[in-house]
Parts: sequence; structure tokens; C-alpha cells
Amino acid sequence: MELILDTADAAAVKELNETLAITGVTTNPTIITKSGKTPEQVADQMLEVLSDDQLFFMQAVAEDYEGIVRDARTICALRPKNMYVKIPVTPAGLKAIKTCKAEGLGVLATAIYSADEAFLAAMNGADYLAPYVNRMCNYGDGVAQVKDLLQMLAVNGLPAKVVAASFKNGNQVHELIKAGIQAVTVPPEVVWGMVKHPGTQIAVTEFTEAWQAAFGRTTFAA
Repeated sequence: MELILDTADAAAVKELNETLAITGVTTNPTIITKSGKTPEQVADQMLEVLSDDQLFFMQAVAEDYEGIVRDARTICALRPKNMYVKIPVTPAGLKAIKTCKAEGLGVLATAIYSADEAFLAAMNGADYLAPYVNRMCNYGDGVAQVKDLLQMLAVNGLPAKVVAASFKNGNQVHELIKAGIQAVTVPPEVVWGMVKHPGTQIAVTEFTEAWQAAFGRTTFAA
């Protein structure tokens, strides 16, 4: 499974990159505007902390077909490889996905609210599909819809990877990992919530206290 961070904070990416096996980073227009940085600054800072083998995703902002394709070309030109444009699955976006894939660009279909939208984007050649899991729960069972999507892709032999997005909590991530999701994109704070279980630190503290009481030190080596 690919673990992708959903953020415009390069420092947070660097910190988690040192701790976990991070596949890459996704951003979107809202995340970037809330960061207080320009998209150029976000791109420059992120590409400084990501290796050439890690993926980077930025989103087209234009809503019309020509504008989306133009944004896509600009985004995918930011680096020689492992650069992807995120394109919402509107009618114009679906049309743009076909064009971008014909040009050999990396594409993530985004703003997905149903398994059917995602499946059609996969038929148009999208490399990744980003269903908005928690937002989908406003219209039904988001986790169940993503599980349906995984089955639909497998039955029809489509190679697109599902990168589940828009999580409220770690349990939603857990359920989709259990279902065999290919990728998730998660805010750094949710990832840390998955890592920092309070019971683990309690156990470590007990070990250290026992060791210190017996041997007068807090390391194995004397």
C-alpha cells in the first residue's frame, strides 16, 4: 500500500519522511490557499524534501476543458518524473483526463463522490482515483462505496489505483487498508494519531523505569 501525505507543509513531510515509508504528497487548492504560500512556493519547498522516486500531486484549478489541460501541462512540467496532475471528475475534467493520458501525463482523478464517477475516470485512463471518503458519508456509506470501487476495478481489469482521501479519523483509514486499498492520502496529524498510541508510550515508560531501578541506567549499553 502507498502512504501519501495530504498537506502543503514541507516541514511536516520531512519529519514523517524520516519516520515512515512515505510514497509521496498530495495537495489541493484549499490546502495551498490555507498555507499562506503561493503554489510556486509550495512546489519548490515540497520538491526539496521529496526524493525523485516519491510522487507529487498538484491540482488543476481551471474549470473548462482547455484550461484544465493547460494547467495539467504546467503542473506535470515541474519535474521530469513522478509528477501528477489532479483533475476533478466533472464532464470537462473527464474529457481533459483523456487528453492528458494521450499526451503521457500522470493523472489523479479527484473530487470523487461515488464509485461510478471513479470507475468512469479509470476507463478514461486515470492512474489514480481519489474518492472523498468522509464527505461521501454525507450521501451514504463512503467506506462501502470505496470497497465497491475496488471490486469494480478488479472485476473489469482496470489498472487504476484507488488513493482514498478526505478522512475524518484513523478508523476509516484502517477499514480501507483492511479491504485492500492501494493507497491512502492522509493529513500528517491523522498519521501521527495512528502512530502515537498512548498504550505504547506507557509500556515503554514502564520498561525504562524497571531497567533504571534494576541497573541504574536508561540504556542497554553500560
